[in-house]
Formats: sequence, structure tokens, C-alpha cells
Amino acid sequence: MAPVTPDTVVAVTDASTRPRADLRRAAERYRSEPAEGIETRHAFSFAGHYDPKNTHFGALLACNEETLAPGAGFDEHKHRDTEILTWVVEGALAHRDGDGHAGVVRPGMLQHLGAGSGVTHTERNVGGAQVPVRFLQLWLQPDTFDAPPVYGLRRVEPEPDGLTLLASGLPRHAGSAALRLRRSDAALYLVTAGPWEQLPTLPEAPYRYLHLTAGGLGYRTVPGPHGAGHSMSPGDSVRATGPAFADPMAGPEGAELLLLEMHSAVSYG
Repeated sequence: MAPVTPDTVVAVTDASTRPRADLRRAAERYRSEPAEGIETRHAFSFAGHYDPKNTHFGALLACNEETLAPGAGFDEHKHRDTEILTWVVEGALAHRDGDGHAGVVRPGMLQHLGAGSGVTHTERNVGGAQVPVRFLQLWLQPDTFDAPPVYGLRRVEPEPDGLTLLASGLPRHAGSAALRLRRSDAALYLVTAGPWEQLPTLPEAPYRYLHLTAGGLGYRTVPGPHGAGHSMSPGDSVRATGPAFADPMAGPEGAELLLLEMHSAVSYG
């Protein structure tokens, strides 16, 4: 993906953190084709697309849905001071960086690249693939800058209760199997539920970003009968502040989503 660093993003004060569940449909994402065989759908301002009212949410700087055709990929490019998390939905993604790390990310695996003081890498549809690779990539602002780059790749075994910790910088998760983020108040989870099941109890936080990767989901904006009801389809996301996003229930095909728990917003200067 083309590089974005904190100094290329204009700071905008977050809106009030009053309880709100802001639903963003997949079709509303900005679409770009940065190179042949690549389609990107952006949730936030990115590269040539700039919306001063949509530069970040909490500590999240970018959430891009990428599709790489067979043989396509991002040539070598550089990142700095960004925590990059990659989750593959379909296909396989080959990663190689200038520090000698190489890996193939497949469904059920999470990759973490902490760019730190600077790292170059490539991302391509795996060699010999006959189908596209689709993946979701989230970029977080770290709270430790100019540190040595770090790389991690883990296979995920979903927890029976439906809430699986994938990556975290939170002190309470120290020593867990989660990939370690250089953002001390953020964590990423995989959330799963069977057909017509309630989602497990989700962590509370001032900022929660939810992205549905498969299935369907219904929820209320606030708890109880007075909360407006909404439904989500794959690719839809919700930006929830405070206790908003209540009573979530999977649809007839179940639900799989990524949940990003964040306790503060981006800061610059």
C-alpha cells in the first residue's frame, strides 16, 4: 500500500464522544486503482483523496479493503511510525520487507508490521495464484515513535466464546499470544457468532471500530427498545463511541467481524 505517515495527515479534533454508532456502508468507501490489477476502497482520507471531516477515528488512521488480481501487487515502498495490521479474507498475500522478513498471509492469520523508524516492503498476490487476494488493512498511530521496525505473523485459533484477541498493546494483555502493538491503549479482536446468535460481550472503550468481514449483523444504536435498529452486510463498518452499538445479533449466515478497541485518539505536534 502507498505510504502514509502521521506528518502527512492534517489533525482534526475528534467529534464529541457522546454515545454514537455511525454506520458506514461498503459502497460509501472511496475507491481507487493505484496500479494495474489493484482495487482499494478507503474508509478515511488517503493519498489523493482528502476529506477534512474524515481523517481518522480514535487512533485509527486508515482502514483499506484491498483486492489484488493474480500477478498484481504493491511494489517496494516505505512506511514510518505506523502500526499496520493485515487480515486476509480470501486468497493469499505475500509480504517481503527490507529487514529480511518474508511471509504469506492467508485467511485465519494476522500480520503486524510496526514500521517504527522506517521500513520498506512489498505486498503481492502470492506467486502462481489463479484468484484474487482480498484483505483488510488497518493503520494505527503508535505511541512510541522512531523505534526499530518489528514484524509478526500468527495463525489464529478462534476462541469458543466468539471473542478472540488478535493483537494488543494493552497492559492487561501482556504475556498473551496476541501480537504486540506499540499503541498501549488499543487492541484488535476477531468476533464470531453462529446464525441468529448474540455476539459475545464486547470490550468497552471510548472508541470502537467494527468491520464486518462475513455474514450479517443487526444491532441497536443504544440499548433497549428506544434504540434504532440497523443491519450490516460484509464490508460495512461502525464507528462506535461510548456505549453505543447495543444488542448485536448475527444474521442467518452467522457473523465474522474485526473489532478495534481504542481508549484515545490520534495526537500530533
